[in-house]
Amino acid sequence: MKIVITGGKGGVGKSIIATSLAIEFAKRKKTMLVDADAECPNDHLLLSIKRKAEKTIYQTIPKWDFSKCNKCGKCSFVCRQNAIVFVKGKYPAFVKDICIGCKACIVACPFNAIAEDKKEIGRIYRGEKYNVNLVSGELKLGQLASGEVVSNLRIYSEEIANKINAEIILIDSAAGIGCPVIASLVNTDYILAVTEATPPALNDLKRVLYLANHFGIPHSIVINKYDLETSFAKKIELFAKKNKIPIIGKIPYRKDFVDATIKMIPVEKINPDYKKILEEISENILSFI
Repeated sequence: MKIVITGGKGGVGKSIIATSLAIEFAKRKKTMLVDADAECPNDHLLLSIKRKAEKTIYQTIPKWDFSKCNKCGKCSFVCRQNAIVFVKGKYPAFVKDICIGCKACIVACPFNAIAEDKKEIGRIYRGEKYNVNLVSGELKLGQLASGEVVSNLRIYSEEIANKINAEIILIDSAAGIGCPVIASLVNTDYILAVTEATPPALNDLKRVLYLANHFGIPHSIVINKYDLETSFAKKIELFAKKNKIPIIGKIPYRKDFVDATIKMIPVEKINPDYKKILEEISENILSFI
């Protein structure tokens, strides 16, 4: 059972809710948490897990054989990332840090002067605590292909889930609706959209739920910090009611979450009152699946 925690806007509390729910599910079922925010993974920090690198992720890049190159420049003309610089009469210059590995240059070369090489773009890490098996992906500094890192992470996490017989796989997605988020959503069973009582959060919630409908994935909403602005929380409730989307949890705006983040411990250890809220959310998720 694969459940994605997403929501669009950054800072609404996706990671703190994902880690809290992972601990809650782990009390009853074999649980894996996949941190798919490759540009800024933080689930290991929230759970105080010491990760170990398990796999390096590589991306295809071109490699020129200048003995075959005719200096025609076709490779640079098809490169949409401008990673290949061409000056007439000169061999092409390659800027590998901005290459996204599309292989268009390899296909376009009429002289078969370009072969495949590879570069490191990220790593996959593992760790465990509170009976939660954590697998996280991290983009290498300066690289651009976070979506590719997440795709590799999803494949690798499936292999690990099969080995440990995981019953619940929680996927903590990145913010937004771009390639990394789409890579998190595909082939999943359920989407939990986390939002907050602010206009930008509602706007991004609508965008990410558009994706949920596009992929035909059942979904529900949790309103975090719902009492931050109660009048706007009601607008979110009206949106959910109009679109027949269940709201399965409302979490109050409290300093407890800040304390839990600073101390790197579960929020229910700071305040046991959250245990009931998290239990209700987890039970509601299971009832919908």
